[in-house]
Amino acid sequence: MKPTPEMSRSPALDPRQVPVIQVDSHLPAVASMALGDHALRARFAAPPPWQPELMAEKKFMDRPPMHAAVLIPIVMRPIPTVLLTQRTAHLSTHAGQIAFPGGKVDETDADAAAAAQREAFEEVGLDPRHVEVLGQLPLYTTGSSFLVTPVVALVQPGFDLKLNAHEVTDAFEVPLAFLMNPANHRHHQVHWQGVQRHWLSMPYHDGSQERFIWGATAGMLRNFYRFLMA
Repeated sequence: MKPTPEMSRSPALDPRQVPVIQVDSHLPAVASMALGDHALRARFAAPPPWQPELMAEKKFMDRPPMHAAVLIPIVMRPIPTVLLTQRTAHLSTHAGQIAFPGGKVDETDADAAAAAQREAFEEVGLDPRHVEVLGQLPLYTTGSSFLVTPVVALVQPGFDLKLNAHEVTDAFEVPLAFLMNPANHRHHQVHWQGVQRHWLSMPYHDGSQERFIWGATAGMLRNFYRFLMA
């Protein structure tokens, strides 16, 4: 189960239709030199003082919290990309949404990094041999009561993906530079379920369709931006 809000499952709310109240074009983009493998390794080896911008969403599901881990897989192509998935439409929660590979932490997982890599292998067939874990971002609590540890990793090209058709309908890559440019970060706000809610979206057009990245996935990417800009 991916830690992204399921507001789009409500017939009263389509997140794509909620008005944009702000676009962060005034903020600087992360420099391209900071997105390479050497720079990313150095940043995680000696992280600067910083604070995450987004840490918890307002609850919309009343259930006990569950620990989860997601992999933020940065594919080291000539222009680095982030590997994302799209969940299948028939799932009972978070159907059709864009997410990082990941899910619940099992008792057999050594730690969050192990859980994220296991889930990435189970969902899209990403072999851990291609994965180099750099570190973690702060815990992100979703409105669906998941306590999510984002695990950032470099992924060497040459991998072959095999999608779990029950959970994932597609896997695709988005340029890291696009995601680390706040000119592509849009703020949405709406009064829903009696609560004023706010989230980010980062819609990406891949030439044939729009990949609507939003909610927890966008929130964790925003924290990654703040980490790289600190």
